Amino acid sequence: MTRAALRRHFLRSFASLASAVPLFRPGASLPGSSAPLLGAPPVEGPGATAHQPHGRLRRTLGVSVVEGMFSEVFTACAGATVLTAWAIALKLGPFLVGVMTALPFFAQFVQFPAAWLTGLFGHRRVALTAVCLSRVVMFPLAVLPWLGLPFESQQRLLLTVAGVSAALSVVGNNAWVAWMGELVPRAVRGRFFGRRTALTTLAGTLASLCAGLLLDRLRPAGGAGVGVALPLLALGACVLGVVTTLLMASQHDPAPPGTTPPLELKGALVPFKDDNARRVLTYQVAWNAAVGVSAPFFALHSLQNLKMTFVIMALHAAAVAGVRILTAPLWGRMIDRCGAQPVLMACSLGIGVIPALWLLPTAGTLWPLLFDVLLAGALWSGHGLAIFELPLAVAPRKNRPFYLAAFATAGGLAYAAAAALGGAIAAALPTQFTLGGHTWVNLHVLFVLSSVARLCAARLTARISEPGAHPARSVGALMERLMPRPIPAQRTALDK
Repeated sequence: MTRAALRRHFLRSFASLASAVPLFRPGASLPGSSAPLLGAPPVEGPGATAHQPHGRLRRTLGVSVVEGMFSEVFTACAGATVLTAWAIALKLGPFLVGVMTALPFFAQFVQFPAAWLTGLFGHRRVALTAVCLSRVVMFPLAVLPWLGLPFESQQRLLLTVAGVSAALSVVGNNAWVAWMGELVPRAVRGRFFGRRTALTTLAGTLASLCAGLLLDRLRPAGGAGVGVALPLLALGACVLGVVTTLLMASQHDPAPPGTTPPLELKGALVPFKDDNARRVLTYQVAWNAAVGVSAPFFALHSLQNLKMTFVIMALHAAAVAGVRILTAPLWGRMIDRCGAQPVLMACSLGIGVIPALWLLPTAGTLWPLLFDVLLAGALWSGHGLAIFELPLAVAPRKNRPFYLAAFATAGGLAYAAAAALGGAIAAALPTQFTLGGHTWVNLHVLFVLSSVARLCAARLTARISEPGAHPARSVGALMERLMPRPIPAQRTALDK
């Protein structure tokens, strides 16, 4: 592959990721890290962006890129890995860890109220207010060691902060997506979000590595207690919340006041009356439940049982992201050729075996995680693109926002309930037990349950009909659709 071809492949990878659903995060809720324009209203005719002065639009889009990079740094300071570190420091236990990790998905229940608030008060105003509050709400954690609270009160405060931040993030993301739908012209959306995703991914990876180094260097003696690193990261998250709000405030809203279409609440019931949409909803519920029963506990297992450092965890996440970036264009071309449904089926079946791979590594043997990097990176990349494309194909244009809100809400609530259930199962099991002459931990049981549940959920993709495509109804049909067809050789006189 030439250098120019390699560069084009690399940039197309970022552009594909710009429309992909983030890993383990249905309905993600951070402006810098969510699937762009997932719920944005379709632009009719020339749209609101046609009258924007070119210089003003260019400046606004440039600021949006910078804001997205700072948003990724915020995620590194207050994301899932750091919250897991807080949970370990405050000794929440598996059940409460599952509840805390599930809070962003429980928060998807406010998708419809968020849409109502956005329509009532406007995209820009709601986005600025909700995003700012969702980030500065981390301040109590920055001063937690000096509040003198009892241990149980500290645990409750952590859960409260995580829950409030998650709910406000959903509201802010809903408004931000609608704002970007009005702001970014359709003709340049792919290029803009491709560049934005490239830079934000780079910023997020570097920030995660720095956060891991800080957590490792400032780990409290004996590994017990909150220490200094976690409050510092929480304080940094608050500062970044103010910075990102100021950057967002410098971006204009091209939609004049009063131009937002009224919200018709009766349209919220339309997706549940559509037979094909119900099949997608059924898969979303089953799949997110199968993922949720184990996904919140991989970080906990890595820290507690595999004794991984935060730097190693950050490198592992960066490696998975790198594989996703490289494989996204391949899946995109496959979807163009075969449709989203066969790709969704293939990736769902493959992802079903990933939790079982986590039975192999031990504290002194981490090399089996290389298989996780390759499989998770490649298969989640295809799954993200397919599950982004399929609902858009199933949902009619008129009621598309309600369809997408229904999919996000159903998937998020299923994930949250399964995560809480997984925490309860892990808490009820012994921390370690012996079976078949090998020593296992309670989280291994969740990984096996998740693997079986994912394989069962993958079978539901056979029931989904994709408009304008030929779905695969069996594994044999799937192989026939995805495998390249051999070109019959032309027998000539030279062949004889």
